[in-house]
Amino acid sequence: MELHVRKLLVKATFSFENIATLALATNLVTYLTQVMHINIADAANQTTNYMGTSYILSIFIAILADMHIGRPKSVLISACFETVGLGLLAIQAHSSKLKPPPCDLFDPTAHCVKVGGGHAALLFGGLYLVAAGSAGIKASLPSHGADQFEEKDPKEAKQMSSFFNWFLLSGNIGTVISLTLVVWIQDNKGWDLGFGMSSISMVVGAFFFTSGLPRYRIQVIQKSNAFVEVIQVYVAAFHNRNLRLPEDPEDLFEIDGDKPVMEIEFLPHRDVYKFLDKAAIQSAPAAKQEKPNPWKLCRVTQVENAKIILGVLPIFCCAIIMTLCVAQLQTFSIQQAITMDTRITKHFHIPPASLAIIPIIFLLVLVPIYDRLFVPFARRITGHPTGITHLQRIGVGLVLSCLSMAVAGIIEVKRKEVARKHNMLDAIPVIQPLPMSVFWLSFQFFIFGIADLFSFIGLLEFFYSQAPKGMKSISTCFLWCSMALGFFLSTITVNIVNSATKGLTSSRGWLGGNNINRNYLNLFYWLLSLLSFLNFLAYLFVAKSYNYKPIAQAVRSPTIRKVLNDQYNKELEDIEVQK
Repeated sequence: MELHVRKLLVKATFSFENIATLALATNLVTYLTQVMHINIADAANQTTNYMGTSYILSIFIAILADMHIGRPKSVLISACFETVGLGLLAIQAHSSKLKPPPCDLFDPTAHCVKVGGGHAALLFGGLYLVAAGSAGIKASLPSHGADQFEEKDPKEAKQMSSFFNWFLLSGNIGTVISLTLVVWIQDNKGWDLGFGMSSISMVVGAFFFTSGLPRYRIQVIQKSNAFVEVIQVYVAAFHNRNLRLPEDPEDLFEIDGDKPVMEIEFLPHRDVYKFLDKAAIQSAPAAKQEKPNPWKLCRVTQVENAKIILGVLPIFCCAIIMTLCVAQLQTFSIQQAITMDTRITKHFHIPPASLAIIPIIFLLVLVPIYDRLFVPFARRITGHPTGITHLQRIGVGLVLSCLSMAVAGIIEVKRKEVARKHNMLDAIPVIQPLPMSVFWLSFQFFIFGIADLFSFIGLLEFFYSQAPKGMKSISTCFLWCSMALGFFLSTITVNIVNSATKGLTSSRGWLGGNNINRNYLNLFYWLLSLLSFLNFLAYLFVAKSYNYKPIAQAVRSPTIRKVLNDQYNKELEDIEVQK
């Protein structure tokens, strides 16, 4: 019962955090164009930069949480940053003196004043406070939730995979509220009320998290820096590059696990990335030292941790292109929606940013089915405790992301045909909507929503299960960091595409200008689909050659350390869930 309460509080916190931030992230392009009068391409780039920052900062906050303040304090401090940032945005949106005068950016005869000076400083100051707060919660909350499970208890270890599924589900519940209620308030009742409601939601989430502090299992703060330890391995390997590796891995340096020591992780030697083994070559004088210089001699477990990080990097890189596709659904797809018929009934219009709710609603149904029906069924066929492996799950998501961009390109062709057929290529968005339902865009959102179910959870579990013990918080940041690079890559890609095609179109680029009906967004989508397909082919290669992390041992013995590669091959399917 105690474990269920802790899990519930963590999920509630994540749900309210999503209520606070998802509406902002999804509707930000609209806010920047319609209120702050930033052109479409620049607004899309500002949005992807904001999203990228909110993810990339997570890795630095995770290091801080692991080494100094702990994950619970990191969550609470981050919640404060997020609340203040949303409050500043609400104040600016409420005061006419802190933003440009009203103007229709899409009217070619209008002369709109773009936000600048102190007003721009207030805008981006608030945005990046929210980004920093969101990064801290992303960095610490999933790992803190996983900390509530006792890995040595087989029953609780098995429940951890299920926790990540339900963690996503709780976040999706918050997303539904954010993309419906909060977005509707932003578009119809005022941006100030929308940002204010988001700020209140974050306060409520922090309250739920704080109420569980007496109950939580608190992870011991690591005084060592896991990243520094990985760097030490490379420095020591380079320092010992001229030394000869011993024929027996038992001769490599490791501390004596038979002596009374605190909770220390021991990993057996693996016959991969042998050049890193040189970091553990001990000369006779070094062997006699009680505390050898870690920049010249590293223990085998430290070397194995460095090998794990090196092995994970190719999977990490393959996740970047998928986020490049996600960025377009939060930017250009919203701009498509603004030009279309958003009516559901005669008197009710769906906010364009709320389109993302379509796959979310589907996921609310699919996640329980996946967890309670598909996994047990697949488990009986494959014998794998999680039904299919994390890498297989990620691969499915990559294929679907490629398909999503291809479908998006097809829908954009149809949208432009409708505009051309009705002589509405220069129609003013919102005021003159195309006679085409906005729900045509639901196909690309729907497919990518399913991709999220497979890839997002698969990556989160994969990085957590494979990370060294001292890098559990940082491990979940591999996912956020790959997403950050994907958003930043989107900004770079948009600029490169516009620069390469500026002489080919009247709008000075495939994505140039404020008239989306005159640009070539369909070609951009198909370019991303091609990149996604090539990325999937690369993923197949790296996933097939990946060596799973060996099971950590509590004690060291010659028998445990001398493990051959053929012994691992029999256990590869179970290693990640046994950890």
